[in-house]
Amino acid sequence: MNDMSKSTSTASIQELETPALLLEEARMQRNIARMQAQMKRLGVSFRPHVKTNKSMEVTRLLMASPTGPITVSTLKEADYFAARGVRDILYAVCIAPNKLDHALRLMRMGVRLLLILDNMETAQCLVEFARQHSTSFELLIEIDSDGHRAGLTPDAAELISIARCLQDGGIMIKGVMTHAGGSYDCASLDAVQAMAEQERAAVVHAATRLRAAGMECPVVSVGSTPTALLARHLEGVTEVRAGVFVFFDLFMAGINVCAVHDIALSVLATVIGHQAEKGWTLIDAGWMAMSRDRGTSKQAIDQGYGVVCDLDGQPIEDLILIGANQEHSIVAHRDGRLTRLSHLPVGTQVRILPNHACATAAQFPHYNVVGPDRQVRDTWSRFSGW
Repeated sequence: MNDMSKSTSTASIQELETPALLLEEARMQRNIARMQAQMKRLGVSFRPHVKTNKSMEVTRLLMASPTGPITVSTLKEADYFAARGVRDILYAVCIAPNKLDHALRLMRMGVRLLLILDNMETAQCLVEFARQHSTSFELLIEIDSDGHRAGLTPDAAELISIARCLQDGGIMIKGVMTHAGGSYDCASLDAVQAMAEQERAAVVHAATRLRAAGMECPVVSVGSTPTALLARHLEGVTEVRAGVFVFFDLFMAGINVCAVHDIALSVLATVIGHQAEKGWTLIDAGWMAMSRDRGTSKQAIDQGYGVVCDLDGQPIEDLILIGANQEHSIVAHRDGRLTRLSHLPVGTQVRILPNHACATAAQFPHYNVVGPDRQVRDTWSRFSGW
């Protein structure tokens, strides 16, 4: 199935109506190559997370084969990629009982769907549903490796009791998984590397306990872009999941996982006015285009709602978006000083680097894929919602 709206010829980005989502192809390819080289060095398989890109064209560049594997965060993502031939899918959010019918439909389409959970209530629901429908599920138990969000601690007594409940109910326990979301709060590369080791040790310990209790536990899965890229070794781990590395964003640059010039995603916007006495320039890309994400506000450098760049994607004179309304944003100098912005007259186009690639991309129906010389060589569809 073709997911690209083909361009009959290349066009300059300056011909696009704004706001528009740009994907810098060369930067994206470098980012993908960097992750692939790291996976090869670590000797683990890669299960890319596609929640950021939500595009078949991007995902094809990441998968080991046309059928997967991939990681998703919604069952709509699973539907979309399954309809396009992907068959090995991990749904990496603890399964809700009201989604089991949907999961079963995917399995009956021929999808090898891996589910996750981290509590006895859900385990019992899963076992009962499987009994009622004369079926089974493949499942990973989620491990909390950093106190970030969900999962069982590696030493939790419930880990074994939940596993036995599932096994006795005919559910196939394939292993354990964790997500070191705490890596996003690390203040240095050494701290990220320490978090990567903490993530690895926690999930390997949980797998060891399950094996000692009689479970095979063939899958030991970890994943976050920072820890995936900076892990020194992954002994005992079988696969890695990561997604935002494809595009990167200002948040990732803020923790030094990438540089600003690695960010492949930007929003093209147009200058529509000025408030000279305030040092403001107004553009036509507000929070409906950029999202309300302010993730860099707690970092050493607050990037506002995004960094302002020229048409080549190079930052301009420390200009950021200091404010955003639905369809307007305010460009100003990050230190608040008044500055002459006559070099950005009405009609000037700029590119805005996002704080959070996932949230910004979610505002648009397609990527304008940018090749050399600011040329849009194609458009790639993406989707959103649940």
